[in-house]
Amino acid sequence: MPRGVEGNEVASTPKPSSAKGAKKGTPTLQQQSSGKTQQRSILGFFAKKPAAVPAAENASSAVRSSSPVEAAASSPMAGKGIGNGGKVALRKDRADIVTPVPSSDIGDVGDDAVLSSAAGKRNGTFNKENGLLPSPVTPSGLDGADERGEEPVKDEDSDAVMASSPPRKARKSVNYAESDQEDDEDEEVFRPISANTTKSRVSKRRKFISDDEDEEFGIDGAADDVDEDDMDDFIVPDDSDAEVVPKKRKRKSAGASKPSKKSSSPPPVNEDEDGDLDMPSVSTAQQWKFDPANIKPSTSSARPKPKRAPSSQEKKPKAHTTEPEQRYPWLANLRDADGNPPGHPDYDPRTIYIPPLAWNKFSPFEKQYWEIKQKFWDTIVFFKKGKFYELYENDATIGHQLFDLKLTDRVNMRMVGVPEASLDMWANQFVAKGYKIARVDQMETALGKEMRERDAKPSSKVVKSTGKDKENKVIRRELSAVLTAGTLVDGGMLQDDMSTFCVAIKEFEKDDRPVFGIAFVDAATAQFHISEFVDDVDMTRFETFVAQTRPGELLLEKSCISARALRILKNNTSPTTIWNYLKPGKEFWDADVTIRELDANDYFVSEDDKGAQAWPAALREAKQKEMAMSAFGALCQYLRMLKIDRDLVSLGNVSWYDPIRKATSLVLDGQSLINLEIFANSFDGGVDGTLFAMLNRCVTPFGKRMLRQWICHPLADARKINARLDAVDALLADPSVTQRFTASLSKLPDLERLISRVHAGRCKPSDFVKVIEGFEQIDYTMSLLREFGAGDGVIGQLISSMPDMSKILRHWKDAFDHEKARKEGLLIPAPGVESDFDGSQEEIDDVLQRLDKLLHDARRQFGSSAICFRDNGKEIYQLEVPIKIKNVPKSWDQMSATAKVKRYYTPELRKLVRELQEAQETHGQIAKEVAGRFFARFDEDYATWLAAVKGVAHLDCLISLARASAALGTPSCRPEFVETGRTTVEFEELRHPCMLASVQDFIPNDVRLGGESPNIDLMTGANASGKSTILRMTCIAVILAQIGTHLPCTSARLTPIDRIMSRLGANDNIFGAQSTFFVELSETKKILSESSPRSLVILDELGRGTSSHDGIAVAQAVLHHLASHTGCVGFFATHYRSLAAEFEPHPEVRAVRMRINVDDEARRVTFLYRLEDGVAEGSFGMHCAAMCGIPAKVVEGAEEAARRWEHTSRLGESVEEARRKRIGSGADGEDQGSCYFPLGMQSDVAWYLREDLAEWGGQRGLEVLRKAIESL
Repeated sequence: MPRGVEGNEVASTPKPSSAKGAKKGTPTLQQQSSGKTQQRSILGFFAKKPAAVPAAENASSAVRSSSPVEAAASSPMAGKGIGNGGKVALRKDRADIVTPVPSSDIGDVGDDAVLSSAAGKRNGTFNKENGLLPSPVTPSGLDGADERGEEPVKDEDSDAVMASSPPRKARKSVNYAESDQEDDEDEEVFRPISANTTKSRVSKRRKFISDDEDEEFGIDGAADDVDEDDMDDFIVPDDSDAEVVPKKRKRKSAGASKPSKKSSSPPPVNEDEDGDLDMPSVSTAQQWKFDPANIKPSTSSARPKPKRAPSSQEKKPKAHTTEPEQRYPWLANLRDADGNPPGHPDYDPRTIYIPPLAWNKFSPFEKQYWEIKQKFWDTIVFFKKGKFYELYENDATIGHQLFDLKLTDRVNMRMVGVPEASLDMWANQFVAKGYKIARVDQMETALGKEMRERDAKPSSKVVKSTGKDKENKVIRRELSAVLTAGTLVDGGMLQDDMSTFCVAIKEFEKDDRPVFGIAFVDAATAQFHISEFVDDVDMTRFETFVAQTRPGELLLEKSCISARALRILKNNTSPTTIWNYLKPGKEFWDADVTIRELDANDYFVSEDDKGAQAWPAALREAKQKEMAMSAFGALCQYLRMLKIDRDLVSLGNVSWYDPIRKATSLVLDGQSLINLEIFANSFDGGVDGTLFAMLNRCVTPFGKRMLRQWICHPLADARKINARLDAVDALLADPSVTQRFTASLSKLPDLERLISRVHAGRCKPSDFVKVIEGFEQIDYTMSLLREFGAGDGVIGQLISSMPDMSKILRHWKDAFDHEKARKEGLLIPAPGVESDFDGSQEEIDDVLQRLDKLLHDARRQFGSSAICFRDNGKEIYQLEVPIKIKNVPKSWDQMSATAKVKRYYTPELRKLVRELQEAQETHGQIAKEVAGRFFARFDEDYATWLAAVKGVAHLDCLISLARASAALGTPSCRPEFVETGRTTVEFEELRHPCMLASVQDFIPNDVRLGGESPNIDLMTGANASGKSTILRMTCIAVILAQIGTHLPCTSARLTPIDRIMSRLGANDNIFGAQSTFFVELSETKKILSESSPRSLVILDELGRGTSSHDGIAVAQAVLHHLASHTGCVGFFATHYRSLAAEFEPHPEVRAVRMRINVDDEARRVTFLYRLEDGVAEGSFGMHCAAMCGIPAKVVEGAEEAARRWEHTSRLGESVEEARRKRIGSGADGEDQGSCYFPLGMQSDVAWYLREDLAEWGGQRGLEVLRKAIESL
């Protein structure tokens, strides 16, 4: 028997079917004609019976052999009786009809069901399962035999040649992917069936499926498709979107199932695929049927069971298994919104270009997503879907690669999802990796969407005419916030109590000097700072600012920032800092644009003042400073893009910032902050061992932030320092204040951040309760502390200046239900506070009363008290009736059932439930408005709340200083500040404050600089003898003293220092093309130009980055200038021992050394870590090399080379030899004087003798020179 030919449609007139045959004959599947509901039932049918008959394949074969005989043969019940004539035909012809189907033609469940339904109608059979009457449609087949050149199939029983039936409309070439017109024709023919028929069909379908059919055909491919695509990969079920129906979303449209809409020819058939798709020619039952006319075994019946084709050919590949470029071709050639490709100077990585024609192919959901994503291409977009947040396409790939989130599909996009409850955690994970996060939220619930659509019905015709009806059926979503590392505002996402700054920087060059305009904000507290200054060539002030703030995010004007400024930023920011380059003018606003935008958006509103008069004082002053105003404009524009500009700017919390406050504070430049390890150690960049870690004993978050500012700017006024020290002494004398404060306020929330959230209207009800309770606790604590003192001291002034909050807090105590706000997150106003809320609540109560009455009536009607209301998922208030009650009215709709009860909706109950849901939805909106009114009312007293927070932070810092002082142990003392003509720094038995906790046997040392001693100590000593420790210890002690703490020494006496400058360590700047020696000289140059007689300077091993001859020359010149002309105090540590001989007669230089014991035979050095007068005998580098394990042979060779070539030792010897020489002797034989005159003094004399340079070096230099000459 010849094999059936694909694409040939043959037909013959079937014999009339009997009634029995009509009942058990071929099912007329008409699911597609019944709409979406019917499709769901089909999918449910396949899902419930995974081992069911391959209906999709039967239906597909029915359309390819659409004659009545072929249609009957394709049915699983074909061999069970359609008629006598039909029985013979089925037995013989099934082998010809059932042929392998190309995998690309296998349709989806819905489409195949329609085609099988059409075949059943042409048979004229009655399908009791679907409840359809015999169809009068004329049998017809799809043409194609003639075109294929195939012979008609001959019926062996009837010896007749079956001719092709005429088509319904016109002869068409076979196309396995049905066109849209064919789908339309099917929809016109078939009509929806009734609900009762649908109910009966479910039970009939279960009877229709048999085990034999399962064995014959195996698991249906369409059922597999449903199982894989709609069950396993459906991670986020979302009933709220109309366009996303879980059991329908995988259905292939007619356009998607064919390669081209214009092509009508069938796709080429791969012979190899046919081999994989061999299908049985007859059922297993027919293989064993005895045929007396043909006793030979049928060869065609020996075909193997059907094999599933490869998934890549059987169905559309899953989105997550393909690259985005395959589904969105425009992703293969990335361009920004302006059409610039990557690498172009103007390329903007934040945007992406989507061709206009691509929008026509998007589903409504895809269009909603890409409208947002195209503006945030470099941002991870969290898209709200039900109770989940989902990431799509490239974002999904990143989430999968970084955190192993499960990769799956949503519509045509790859997707990963995270639960709504864990959004903060996942957002923090992405932010920690340096990504920006955009959050897209649902602006309405499913019920709210239904209410919106109902209200919009009068204009539905207009909507349809514009083609946007599908888009309007999507849940409305909007971009609610963009989260970046430098602008986090939600307390749940902030992991640190310290400030994180977003900084906008504008740079301009004027008279060969850089001019900076800076604006920065701590988004969590809405505290803005602005600054404008002219810097030096080395950008000292700018570097200090960067070291003080450590920006978390930078806003730079594209192509307008210098290479030196970029280098400073890169060297002083963390690797996770986000860099944003804004377009000049368009995104980085000019000053005039900034002023115009601030006025137009009404950020600052005041009842008394209008326009610019309502601006904060700092901003009014900044109007005359173009650089600062432009930077503030760039910051505002960026915050507007993040959707938080109004929340932060409208608070008006703006102040000026000066990184170097020469007049009021001790200046710690950026290099000193790094060298002295003030905020970060040099080991791992952490806080362990830093000065901030030692002092930070604050119990409130806002206290810790204020303490950091105190450390950045220690006091320089002796009067203010002593006042702060008095407060510390008072706290140490009476620990009850510290104990009460700590016990009462240690658990305070971060009120400074929370009140900014209240101002923005984005505070959680539970947090709002914490705010009110926190201020109540502050008010109570201040009332206790008022007993401590109301005197003139700092503490008394702080306590007396605290605002009285009792009257304001009394109102909020009873304004709403605190317990519900804390536990349920609901702000329920007290009765009578909000009238609209009370009215909405009354409506809900009225509906609930009617529901109770309906339940009471039902119980009375049926005489059963067991009847009750029961919620089942989203179907609430179902009337649960015991199953023994039989006389349930027919108007009641059964919703669900168990073995003992049935649950119904009555018409009246359904109406009441809907009314309740709408009332609750409206009530929820009113509740949100009430919360907003509460926040606005609370924010009216923002100045009071902020003053209370600042007062508590100030007191917390004082207590922290007192506790840090107490932790120093003994000996410790209060520093004494003196006002003298000469700068003085004197410490006795000083220990390093930051090492007390880790080093128990620290060896103290005495430090004497200035005053009655020389200003500079020239320190020599062996390697690793502790020179750098002495230098850092002295600087840290001065900083602590001027912050206002006790010191770990027996006595401390000093004058206020105006600046600490340091040059420590050896490092280069490869990216800046700066060698080690270049960096040394750059830092030294800064010291020479910025230091003053009140400065403390430390230099460690200056000149080691070059040759010995050049290095010692530089070191000698710098030391002479500092000692003779600058007049600062400090240390000059060096290994050049000849400098000690050179400066021995200098009155402002004293030679000191670190004491050691040396064992030359064992080449060992014992370090005693004691500072004493004198010059070190040497550096003992060879001994240290031997102690470090360098081989003895290498060490011996190094010693020999040092003896022969050591240059600095020879310099020292030459100086000593010159001192021993005499010019001559007098008559009595006495020496007439030394002939050696130091080079530095010779240079000074030469300069002073020149014309017009009498003022060179000033009066101080002349006095030092005179003393030096006297000492010769």
